[in-house]
Amino acid sequence: MIKSPLCRLSAVIFTAMLLAGCQSSAQKQISEEKDLNRAKLHYQIGLDALHKNQMPKAFDELMKAEAINPNHADMLDALGYAWRLRGNLKKSESYYLRAIHAGGGASAHTNYGSLLLEMKRFEDAKLQLEKALEDPRYKNQFVAFINLGDAQLGLGDPDAAILSYRQAGALNPRQTLSRIKEAEAYVSNKRYNYAQALYETILRENNLNRAALEGLIRLLALRNDSGAARGYIKAYIEKSTSELDRAWATDELDKLR
Repeated sequence: MIKSPLCRLSAVIFTAMLLAGCQSSAQKQISEEKDLNRAKLHYQIGLDALHKNQMPKAFDELMKAEAINPNHADMLDALGYAWRLRGNLKKSESYYLRAIHAGGGASAHTNYGSLLLEMKRFEDAKLQLEKALEDPRYKNQFVAFINLGDAQLGLGDPDAAILSYRQAGALNPRQTLSRIKEAEAYVSNKRYNYAQALYETILRENNLNRAALEGLIRLLALRNDSGAARGYIKAYIEKSTSELDRAWATDELDKLR
């Protein structure tokens, strides 16, 4: 069967339209990929500036990334942290909520939970941190457990807090923050002997652990044992190589005289 010239012309036009459509789709895809790459670059530069505490540059780069790709969960999480550092907690919360809505995982829930702790919204914080811990693949589970312990302590449940701090210690035994927090929980539960033993254990491992010494000094003040406090502070002053830390310890010693 011989096709008419009109049929052949229609076929040519249809083929041309298909090719134009494919080219347009391909060009659009290439353009979108370029935009995503630009957004990623601005995000990486902004994140680096954030880590270096270069806040104006961090905001500039992260906001550029947001303008290009407003649904990038990690970028929104970073802006949440940046606004928190700047002291605007409501703005920070709005970005963390957007990050979670955009698919932010355990890290976003942990960071939001930490913000809620600062805002004294302990029940909300507990829910976010429990959500973070639902993911067994989360690499920083010990951070979520420490924050969860803080939320539980804020809710008046020191026993639950102690269990969370211990879980954090089991997951990352190299850090001492969870044990210091555990000692604080014992103090709040009026288990002073156990708290003092834990502080002293930490200081035997590292006699320059200022956070442990601060906690121990507060505890010894509760126990009216200024003599022991003076001994620990003097030992710290003798061994510390930090001028600022020695000045802090000297001020603490003066308070006991």
